[in-house]
Amino acid sequence: MDLQIKGTVKQILEEQSGEGKNGPWRKRDFILETAGQYPKKICITQWGDSIDQANVQEGEDIIAHIDIQSREYKGNWYTDVKAWKVERGDSNPGGAPQDNVPFNDEEPSIDLSATDDDIPF
Repeated sequence: MDLQIKGTVKQILEEQSGEGKNGPWRKRDFILETAGQYPKKICITQWGDSIDQANVQEGEDIIAHIDIQSREYKGNWYTDVKAWKVERGDSNPGGAPQDNVPFNDEEPSIDLSATDDDIPF
């Protein structure tokens, strides 16, 4: 499933890093605001090398290819929106997503029942 969100980067949050059982990790969140009559702000996370590769800047129009994942911890549910690819809005004249996939401003319908990930977080 390839979910895409198009919008303007409103804020870039401070990078976080640490050491886990699989070695060092780093992540950075940014706030993307969608267009339309009722704009929405979405906190999107980038992990590892994708932070440097995408080099997202405030005020930039982008298309974020994302994965959405929820996890349960002690009875509470937490949802992450992770960007695995970022495209610049200005690198694609006409503003449509690349790969000839039309962009849809409507609310996405997401089927989370198809997850095959048994990781508890």
